[in-house]
Amino acid sequence: MKVWFITGASRGFGALMTKEALASGDAVIATARNPKTVTEQFDDHPNLLAVALDVTNEAQAKEAAAAGIARFGRIDVLANNAGYGLLGAVEEATAEEIERLYATNVFGLLKVTRAVLPYMRRQRSGHILNFSSIGGYFGYPGWGVYGSTKFAVEGLSESMAAELEPFGIKVTIVEPGFFRTDFLADTSLAISPASIADYEGTPAGNMRSFAADANHAQPGNPARLATGIMTMVNSANPPLRMPFGSDTVAMIEQQHVSVEKELATWRQLALSTDFPSDATTSA
Repeated sequence: MKVWFITGASRGFGALMTKEALASGDAVIATARNPKTVTEQFDDHPNLLAVALDVTNEAQAKEAAAAGIARFGRIDVLANNAGYGLLGAVEEATAEEIERLYATNVFGLLKVTRAVLPYMRRQRSGHILNFSSIGGYFGYPGWGVYGSTKFAVEGLSESMAAELEPFGIKVTIVEPGFFRTDFLADTSLAISPASIADYEGTPAGNMRSFAADANHAQPGNPARLATGIMTMVNSANPPLRMPFGSDTVAMIEQQHVSVEKELATWRQLALSTDFPSDATTSA
C-alpha cells in the first residue's frame, strides 16, 4: 500500500487521483482549502485523511504533512497538483496577478515539497509528481505568465531529480495538454481584466475567445490521465517527464524539430564564442 499526499484534491485531477488511489487500496492524505469538499465526495473512507491546506501557507503545509505521518506513518507519493491559470498577454498582467499566481503555482509547490521531503529522506524512498503543463514546455501567446510558472516547475524538478536520486526519491514532471476539466472555467482560471486594445486580433487577443469556446471541449480525458498516473507511479522506472494527451505529444515533437532547425542555422555563431583551444593558441 502506498500513501499519497495530494494537493488540490477536491476537484479536477486531484479528485480523480484520490479516487484511483483509494480504489487501488492505497491511502491518501487529500488536501484542500476546505477539507469538507473532499469528505463530501469520498465519505468516511478508512484510507482517507482529508486535511485543510492552503499551499501558500508554509506552516499549514508542515502541519498537513505531520498529520499524514501521524495517521499513516509514511508518505510515498507527493502529487503537487494545486494551481490555477492566468490568461492574458504578458503586458496585460498586473504585478498583483503575477505575484498571486507565483505564490500558488511555484512558491506553494516549494512550500509543500519542503514540508514532505524530510519524511521521504528519512525513508530513503518516495516519488514526487510536480504538475506542469504543455505550457511549461512551449510558450503559448496569451499564456505567458502562467507558462512561466510551469517553466519554473520544470527547472526546479530537473534539479530536484538529481539532488534527490541519492536518497532513492524519484521526481516526475507531469505535462498535461488540454483536458476536459474545469481548468478553463472561472474556478480555475483568472483572466487579466486589463485588456489592451492593440492585442485584439493578435494571437494573444484571440486566445481569450479560444479559451472560452474550448471550455469542456478539450480532447483529453481526465479519468484516463488519472489511470495513467497510477500506471506510471507503479512502474519500476518512472520517467522524469510524463506528457499526457495527443496535443502534448504533437507539440513536443514540433518543438524539438524547431529547436534542432534553429540550432543548425545558428550553430557556427553559437560555437564561435568559446576561447580558442590550447592547440590553436599554441600554434
